[in-house]
Parts: sequence; structure tokens; C-alpha cells
Amino acid sequence: MRPQAQSKVPIVLTIAGSDSGGGAGIQADLKTFAFHCVHGTSAVTCVTSQNTHSVTRVDALPSAAVVSQIEAVVSDLGVQAAKTGMLLNQEIINAVASIWKSLGLNNLVVDPVMVSRNGDQLMDDYAVACLRDVVIPMATIVTPNLYEAQLLSGLAINTLDDMRMAAKGIYQLGPQAVLVKGGAMTAMERGVDIWFDGKELLTLETELVETSNTHGTGCTLSSAIAANLALGKEPLTAVRLAKDYVTTALKYALDIGQGCGPLGHFFPLLQI
Repeated sequence: MRPQAQSKVPIVLTIAGSDSGGGAGIQADLKTFAFHCVHGTSAVTCVTSQNTHSVTRVDALPSAAVVSQIEAVVSDLGVQAAKTGMLLNQEIINAVASIWKSLGLNNLVVDPVMVSRNGDQLMDDYAVACLRDVVIPMATIVTPNLYEAQLLSGLAINTLDDMRMAAKGIYQLGPQAVLVKGGAMTAMERGVDIWFDGKELLTLETELVETSNTHGTGCTLSSAIAANLALGKEPLTAVRLAKDYVTTALKYALDIGQGCGPLGHFFPLLQI
């Protein structure tokens, strides 16, 4: 199967789970794509029953169904960039890696949704190892949070220097670039990210937004990076632009529900 010629509008694919509360997962990804003026497509890996304060159920789709969605999109529309979010289990991870390789696609952003912002592991050890060994080496950019970076690098992370060492360690797994996110850090280091692409080791800082409504931040960042890659931006530029987008969306985060509300994706429509 060969993808069709590139559309006049860039096509971006999210391979991720569905969040019934609309704050994260494919719902956040598609909103982000829309506000970057790229056409968003999706391959749903699992369906979650969740809201702003809890996840009560997770149902995985068959891996063949995930592959079928990817094939349907690529065969007709073509894909200029994609991101992975929650891949959930070893079967889905292997299937996504296999179809990605067979289609010869480029610009893959891997958000390794393995550990929550609270430090809770979201998939079993076999799936973690599979994601590390099979999917991350294919990534243009991998975007682990603090806990995921610890899991992938095998290092305890307490300082920016620890983050730098972890980024270098994760780079050895095979991605083209690593962005270790510092949202779970404390004090002045909170929200500071580390970039490493084998040449440049950079500390990326943006304005710190004080809000408890941060649901979907990681999903939004990775999908904004993918959108910018599809628009032809260089990887580091794509990351910087994505961080700016997330920062502004955090300023307009939605105080809804009884827990952690989502980012305000539609801020471009407001009179700012």
C-alpha cells in the first residue's frame, strides 16, 4: 500500500486512546490539529471512561482494528506526521510499529504514555519494554514526562542535570531527538524541559502558568509538535512553537468538572 500524494492541507494522524471527558487523548489531539490548521485524523487504540477526576474503565481495541484505521487514512489521504499516545498493550504496540515501518512514513512523535503525571504506571512491564525497544527507536521526537524518563533511562531524576543525563540516555534508545518534560519538577525547575538531539543539549523554558487545570497537557504538546512537523517546521522549532501553544492554552484552561480541568484549546477564537 502506498500513500496518496500530499494534500494541499497537511494531514496529521493521532494513534491514541479516547477520553470520554474530552480533555486528553484523541479529543485533545484533534482540537490541537484544528487550531494549527492541519487536517486531523485518528486511529483509536482504546476507549476510556473518564472525566476530570477519575478513569473508571479502559477497553482496548483489537490490534487489527487499530491497523485498519491507520491503513484507511494513509491509503487515501496520506500522512505528513503522526503522534502516538496511549498504545496500552504489547499487541497494539507491535502492530503499530509494524504498519508504520511497512508504510514507510516519517515524522513520528512518540508520547510514551506509560506513567501518569502522578507517577502511576499505566501499562505492564512487558508493554513498557516493547514500547522502549520497538516504537521509541522509530521516533522523530520522543516526549517523556519525568516519571517516564526515569523508567526509560533507569536514572532517578531530581535536578536539571539529572534530566540532561536522562535525555542523553534515552537518545541511546534510537530516537532522533528527546524532549524530557519537567512539569513534575519542583520550585524553579518546574516546567523546564530538556532537549537533546545528539548534538544540542538545550534547556527550554517558557512562562510558568499557575493553574490546576492541566488535563491533556502532554497530549496537546505532542500533537502540536506533530502538527508543526507536518507544516514543514524543523524539529526544534516545532517543539518551541508547541510549547508556546500549550503555555497560552494553559492561560485559558477550563475550570470545569470536579477535578483537573482541560486546556483551553479554542483560545485563538477569543479576543485576546
